[in-house]
Amino acid sequence: MLIRFNVKNFLSFSSRDDGQSQEFSMISGKVRNKKTHVIEEDKLKLLKFAAVYGANAAGKSNLVKAIQCMRTLVVNGFPKGSSAWYCKNDSENRGKASYFETEILLNHRYYAYGFEVILSTQQFVSEWLVELMPDNREKVIFERDLMNKTYSFAKEFQADGLYDKLRVYADDISDDHSVLMLSVLNKHKRGLYHQFKEAMIFAEMYQWFEQRLDINFPDQPISDYSYMVQTENVEKICRFISAFGTGITDFQLVEVPVEKVFDEIPKSIRSELLTTLEKKAAEMNANPDESQWGLVMRSRHDFFTLEFNQEGEILCKTIQFSHGSKKTLFSLSEESDGTIRILDLLEILLSEEGKVYIVDELDRCLHPTLSYQFVKTYLQLAAEKKIQLIVTTHESRLLDFDLLRRDEVWFIDKKNSGDSDIYSLEEYNTRFDQKVDKAYLEGRYGGVPIFSTVFPVTEK
Repeated sequence: MLIRFNVKNFLSFSSRDDGQSQEFSMISGKVRNKKTHVIEEDKLKLLKFAAVYGANAAGKSNLVKAIQCMRTLVVNGFPKGSSAWYCKNDSENRGKASYFETEILLNHRYYAYGFEVILSTQQFVSEWLVELMPDNREKVIFERDLMNKTYSFAKEFQADGLYDKLRVYADDISDDHSVLMLSVLNKHKRGLYHQFKEAMIFAEMYQWFEQRLDINFPDQPISDYSYMVQTENVEKICRFISAFGTGITDFQLVEVPVEKVFDEIPKSIRSELLTTLEKKAAEMNANPDESQWGLVMRSRHDFFTLEFNQEGEILCKTIQFSHGSKKTLFSLSEESDGTIRILDLLEILLSEEGKVYIVDELDRCLHPTLSYQFVKTYLQLAAEKKIQLIVTTHESRLLDFDLLRRDEVWFIDKKNSGDSDIYSLEEYNTRFDQKVDKAYLEGRYGGVPIFSTVFPVTEK
């Protein structure tokens, strides 16, 4: 679970007035109502939901991009174009290190993992993993100073054999400023964790970024719809779809020619897919116990499953929907953008425990009452789960104390310098009878656009 995220010198995020990094937190505030919105873990209370508000270009999407950038640097390395992602509001930032740190709850323990990186030259400066102890002590699991070519590991890793292995990996990258230690320890190192259980924290931290942190932007599909293939979900999915007023009453998987799938796929991906299928066919021939294998694919306009059976046949299916009592079936591409958005978001409502979903522009393509209903439904289902949902939005209807707690509302505002500033509604000590949506639109909390006239007005 996400506890806190800190960032500095990234896109519109420079630093706070005191020079520290900008911070977004899921730690609950002083609010005492709506206890089902909170995950309690020992003395720590974490929120299951947060809504981030702000004017266009204030920095809402940049917060999501900052979290995505950290995830990408851990899992895949430097993404294309990242050398220009430092905060350009001050020319000196080009040569300064950007700061990323995430605090998470993992297996009932608290950890802080972070690094500093000079984005313009794509060089990591430092890296650390720290366990945050209940008595407020910080236990360093490992830290790495690339400028001085030094590193250290906690005492429990100095057992016979383990420390020697870790030291070899660290020495191998002592001059390599382009990689993170956490990444190196999770590339083809499965044997390390089989042999040394003490080292599992490195794998678990990496897997949290890779598998538990689900980040979604407006221009990409949120879900591959694989949840619709699971038969145990069918009744629940139909209930959700109907409740959200899409008009869909049922859905089914329908066989289609495999050529239709390949026509939908770019040539580069098509070639890679064929290679994968051929490799899997060889594996199945070598292992007769494997009866079937398949995968799920999603394009912007359609959804496909590919199953490779023992006879060497590729079976292709797509999802189609029926409306009302009619038996006519409609493909995904024939549904409205709003319906597709809801179908995407359903995966969050069916989510497994431990996942953190971040959705930029939740209300895109959705009617305001539908955005409200989705969040309401999520909070009802989340009452029995340990999951988190963080959204950016303009939808003022969510600013309702009947729905949300004060500490679940955040704002991002752009200062005169062009820097983005993050702050919580908790800082305003808003009364429970305050009309927050009205106050927000009036600009009381910042985070709303300030307009000037487009055409000069001639005085008479």
